Amino acid sequence: MPQFDTIAVVGAGAWGTALANVAARAGRKVILLARDEAAAAAIAVSRQSPRLKGITLDPAVAVSGRATDLAPARMVLLAVPAQALRAALSALGPLDDDTVLVACAKGIERSTGRFMTEVIAEVAPRAIPAILSGPSFADDVARGLPTAVTLAAAREDVAAELCQALGSPGFRPYHTTDVRGVEIGGAAKNVLAIAAGIVDGRRLGASALAAMTTRGFAELVRFGRACGARSETLAGLSGLGDLILTCSSPQSRNFSFGRALGQGDTTTEAGAGKLAEGVFTASVLLEVARAHGVDMPISEAVVAVLDGRSDIDAAITALLARPLKAEG
Repeated sequence: MPQFDTIAVVGAGAWGTALANVAARAGRKVILLARDEAAAAAIAVSRQSPRLKGITLDPAVAVSGRATDLAPARMVLLAVPAQALRAALSALGPLDDDTVLVACAKGIERSTGRFMTEVIAEVAPRAIPAILSGPSFADDVARGLPTAVTLAAAREDVAAELCQALGSPGFRPYHTTDVRGVEIGGAAKNVLAIAAGIVDGRRLGASALAAMTTRGFAELVRFGRACGARSETLAGLSGLGDLILTCSSPQSRNFSFGRALGQGDTTTEAGAGKLAEGVFTASVLLEVARAHGVDMPISEAVVAVLDGRSDIDAAITALLARPLKAEG
């Protein structure tokens, strides 16, 4: 097993900044890779990311704009959007065989239908893929507020070592070998959070929001089981836990996007300023679900709204008009 005395974080946005502080609080030396040397220099001087203002980087975090500076790190946290992961990995260049690449994005690659660890395996076949996911807002994590997440790798010893390297009193990672289960929870919950936001924006009430979240979880479980995920993972932090968080708070970009749609904004207006991963994941999530024969009516309604094939009121009416059946 490699030693994780030094940890690199790729992506100096809100999530990358938060994870850099997490690694520093765990007693590690940290290298935070910004998009270029100019951006790195600005962050190094201000000690703040423009994406997470008011949060100061820990003194143990060094900021760089050169991928070659990541060489001392045997763990690399990939804090870039799901659709940018392939390009970010390609830009890193060759990696040592024992380097662990931890995907920290929640989504499915739209152009290929690949999950994040599958993208890692394709672009960096000599590295060890892993995934970190769970109920965690960047601002909370960066400030050191109590947070628990799930960290998955195919090998149990690797997953456990990663948790030991990142864990601290304010950041508690649980390890598992159920990589696909963790990835499914993170990807599906973003799409379902858009639906939750629409319910909130349309002022359909707390009862409707609870019903939508619960039935959304049923979709997530059906999808996960069809893809080989474990039930305990789907009911854990990276599944149910993250779904509860992201379907109930305006801090969630996906929830906020859906709420703006529910209040009458166009998709362009709703998406202005902040990235909502669920927008890009929704259609490919549905494609994978259909390939496995999984019925996901809430996700299907979200896709129809995003694609402009249905307006919100028609999508809601169609969901409420579905035949009555046993719960499951």
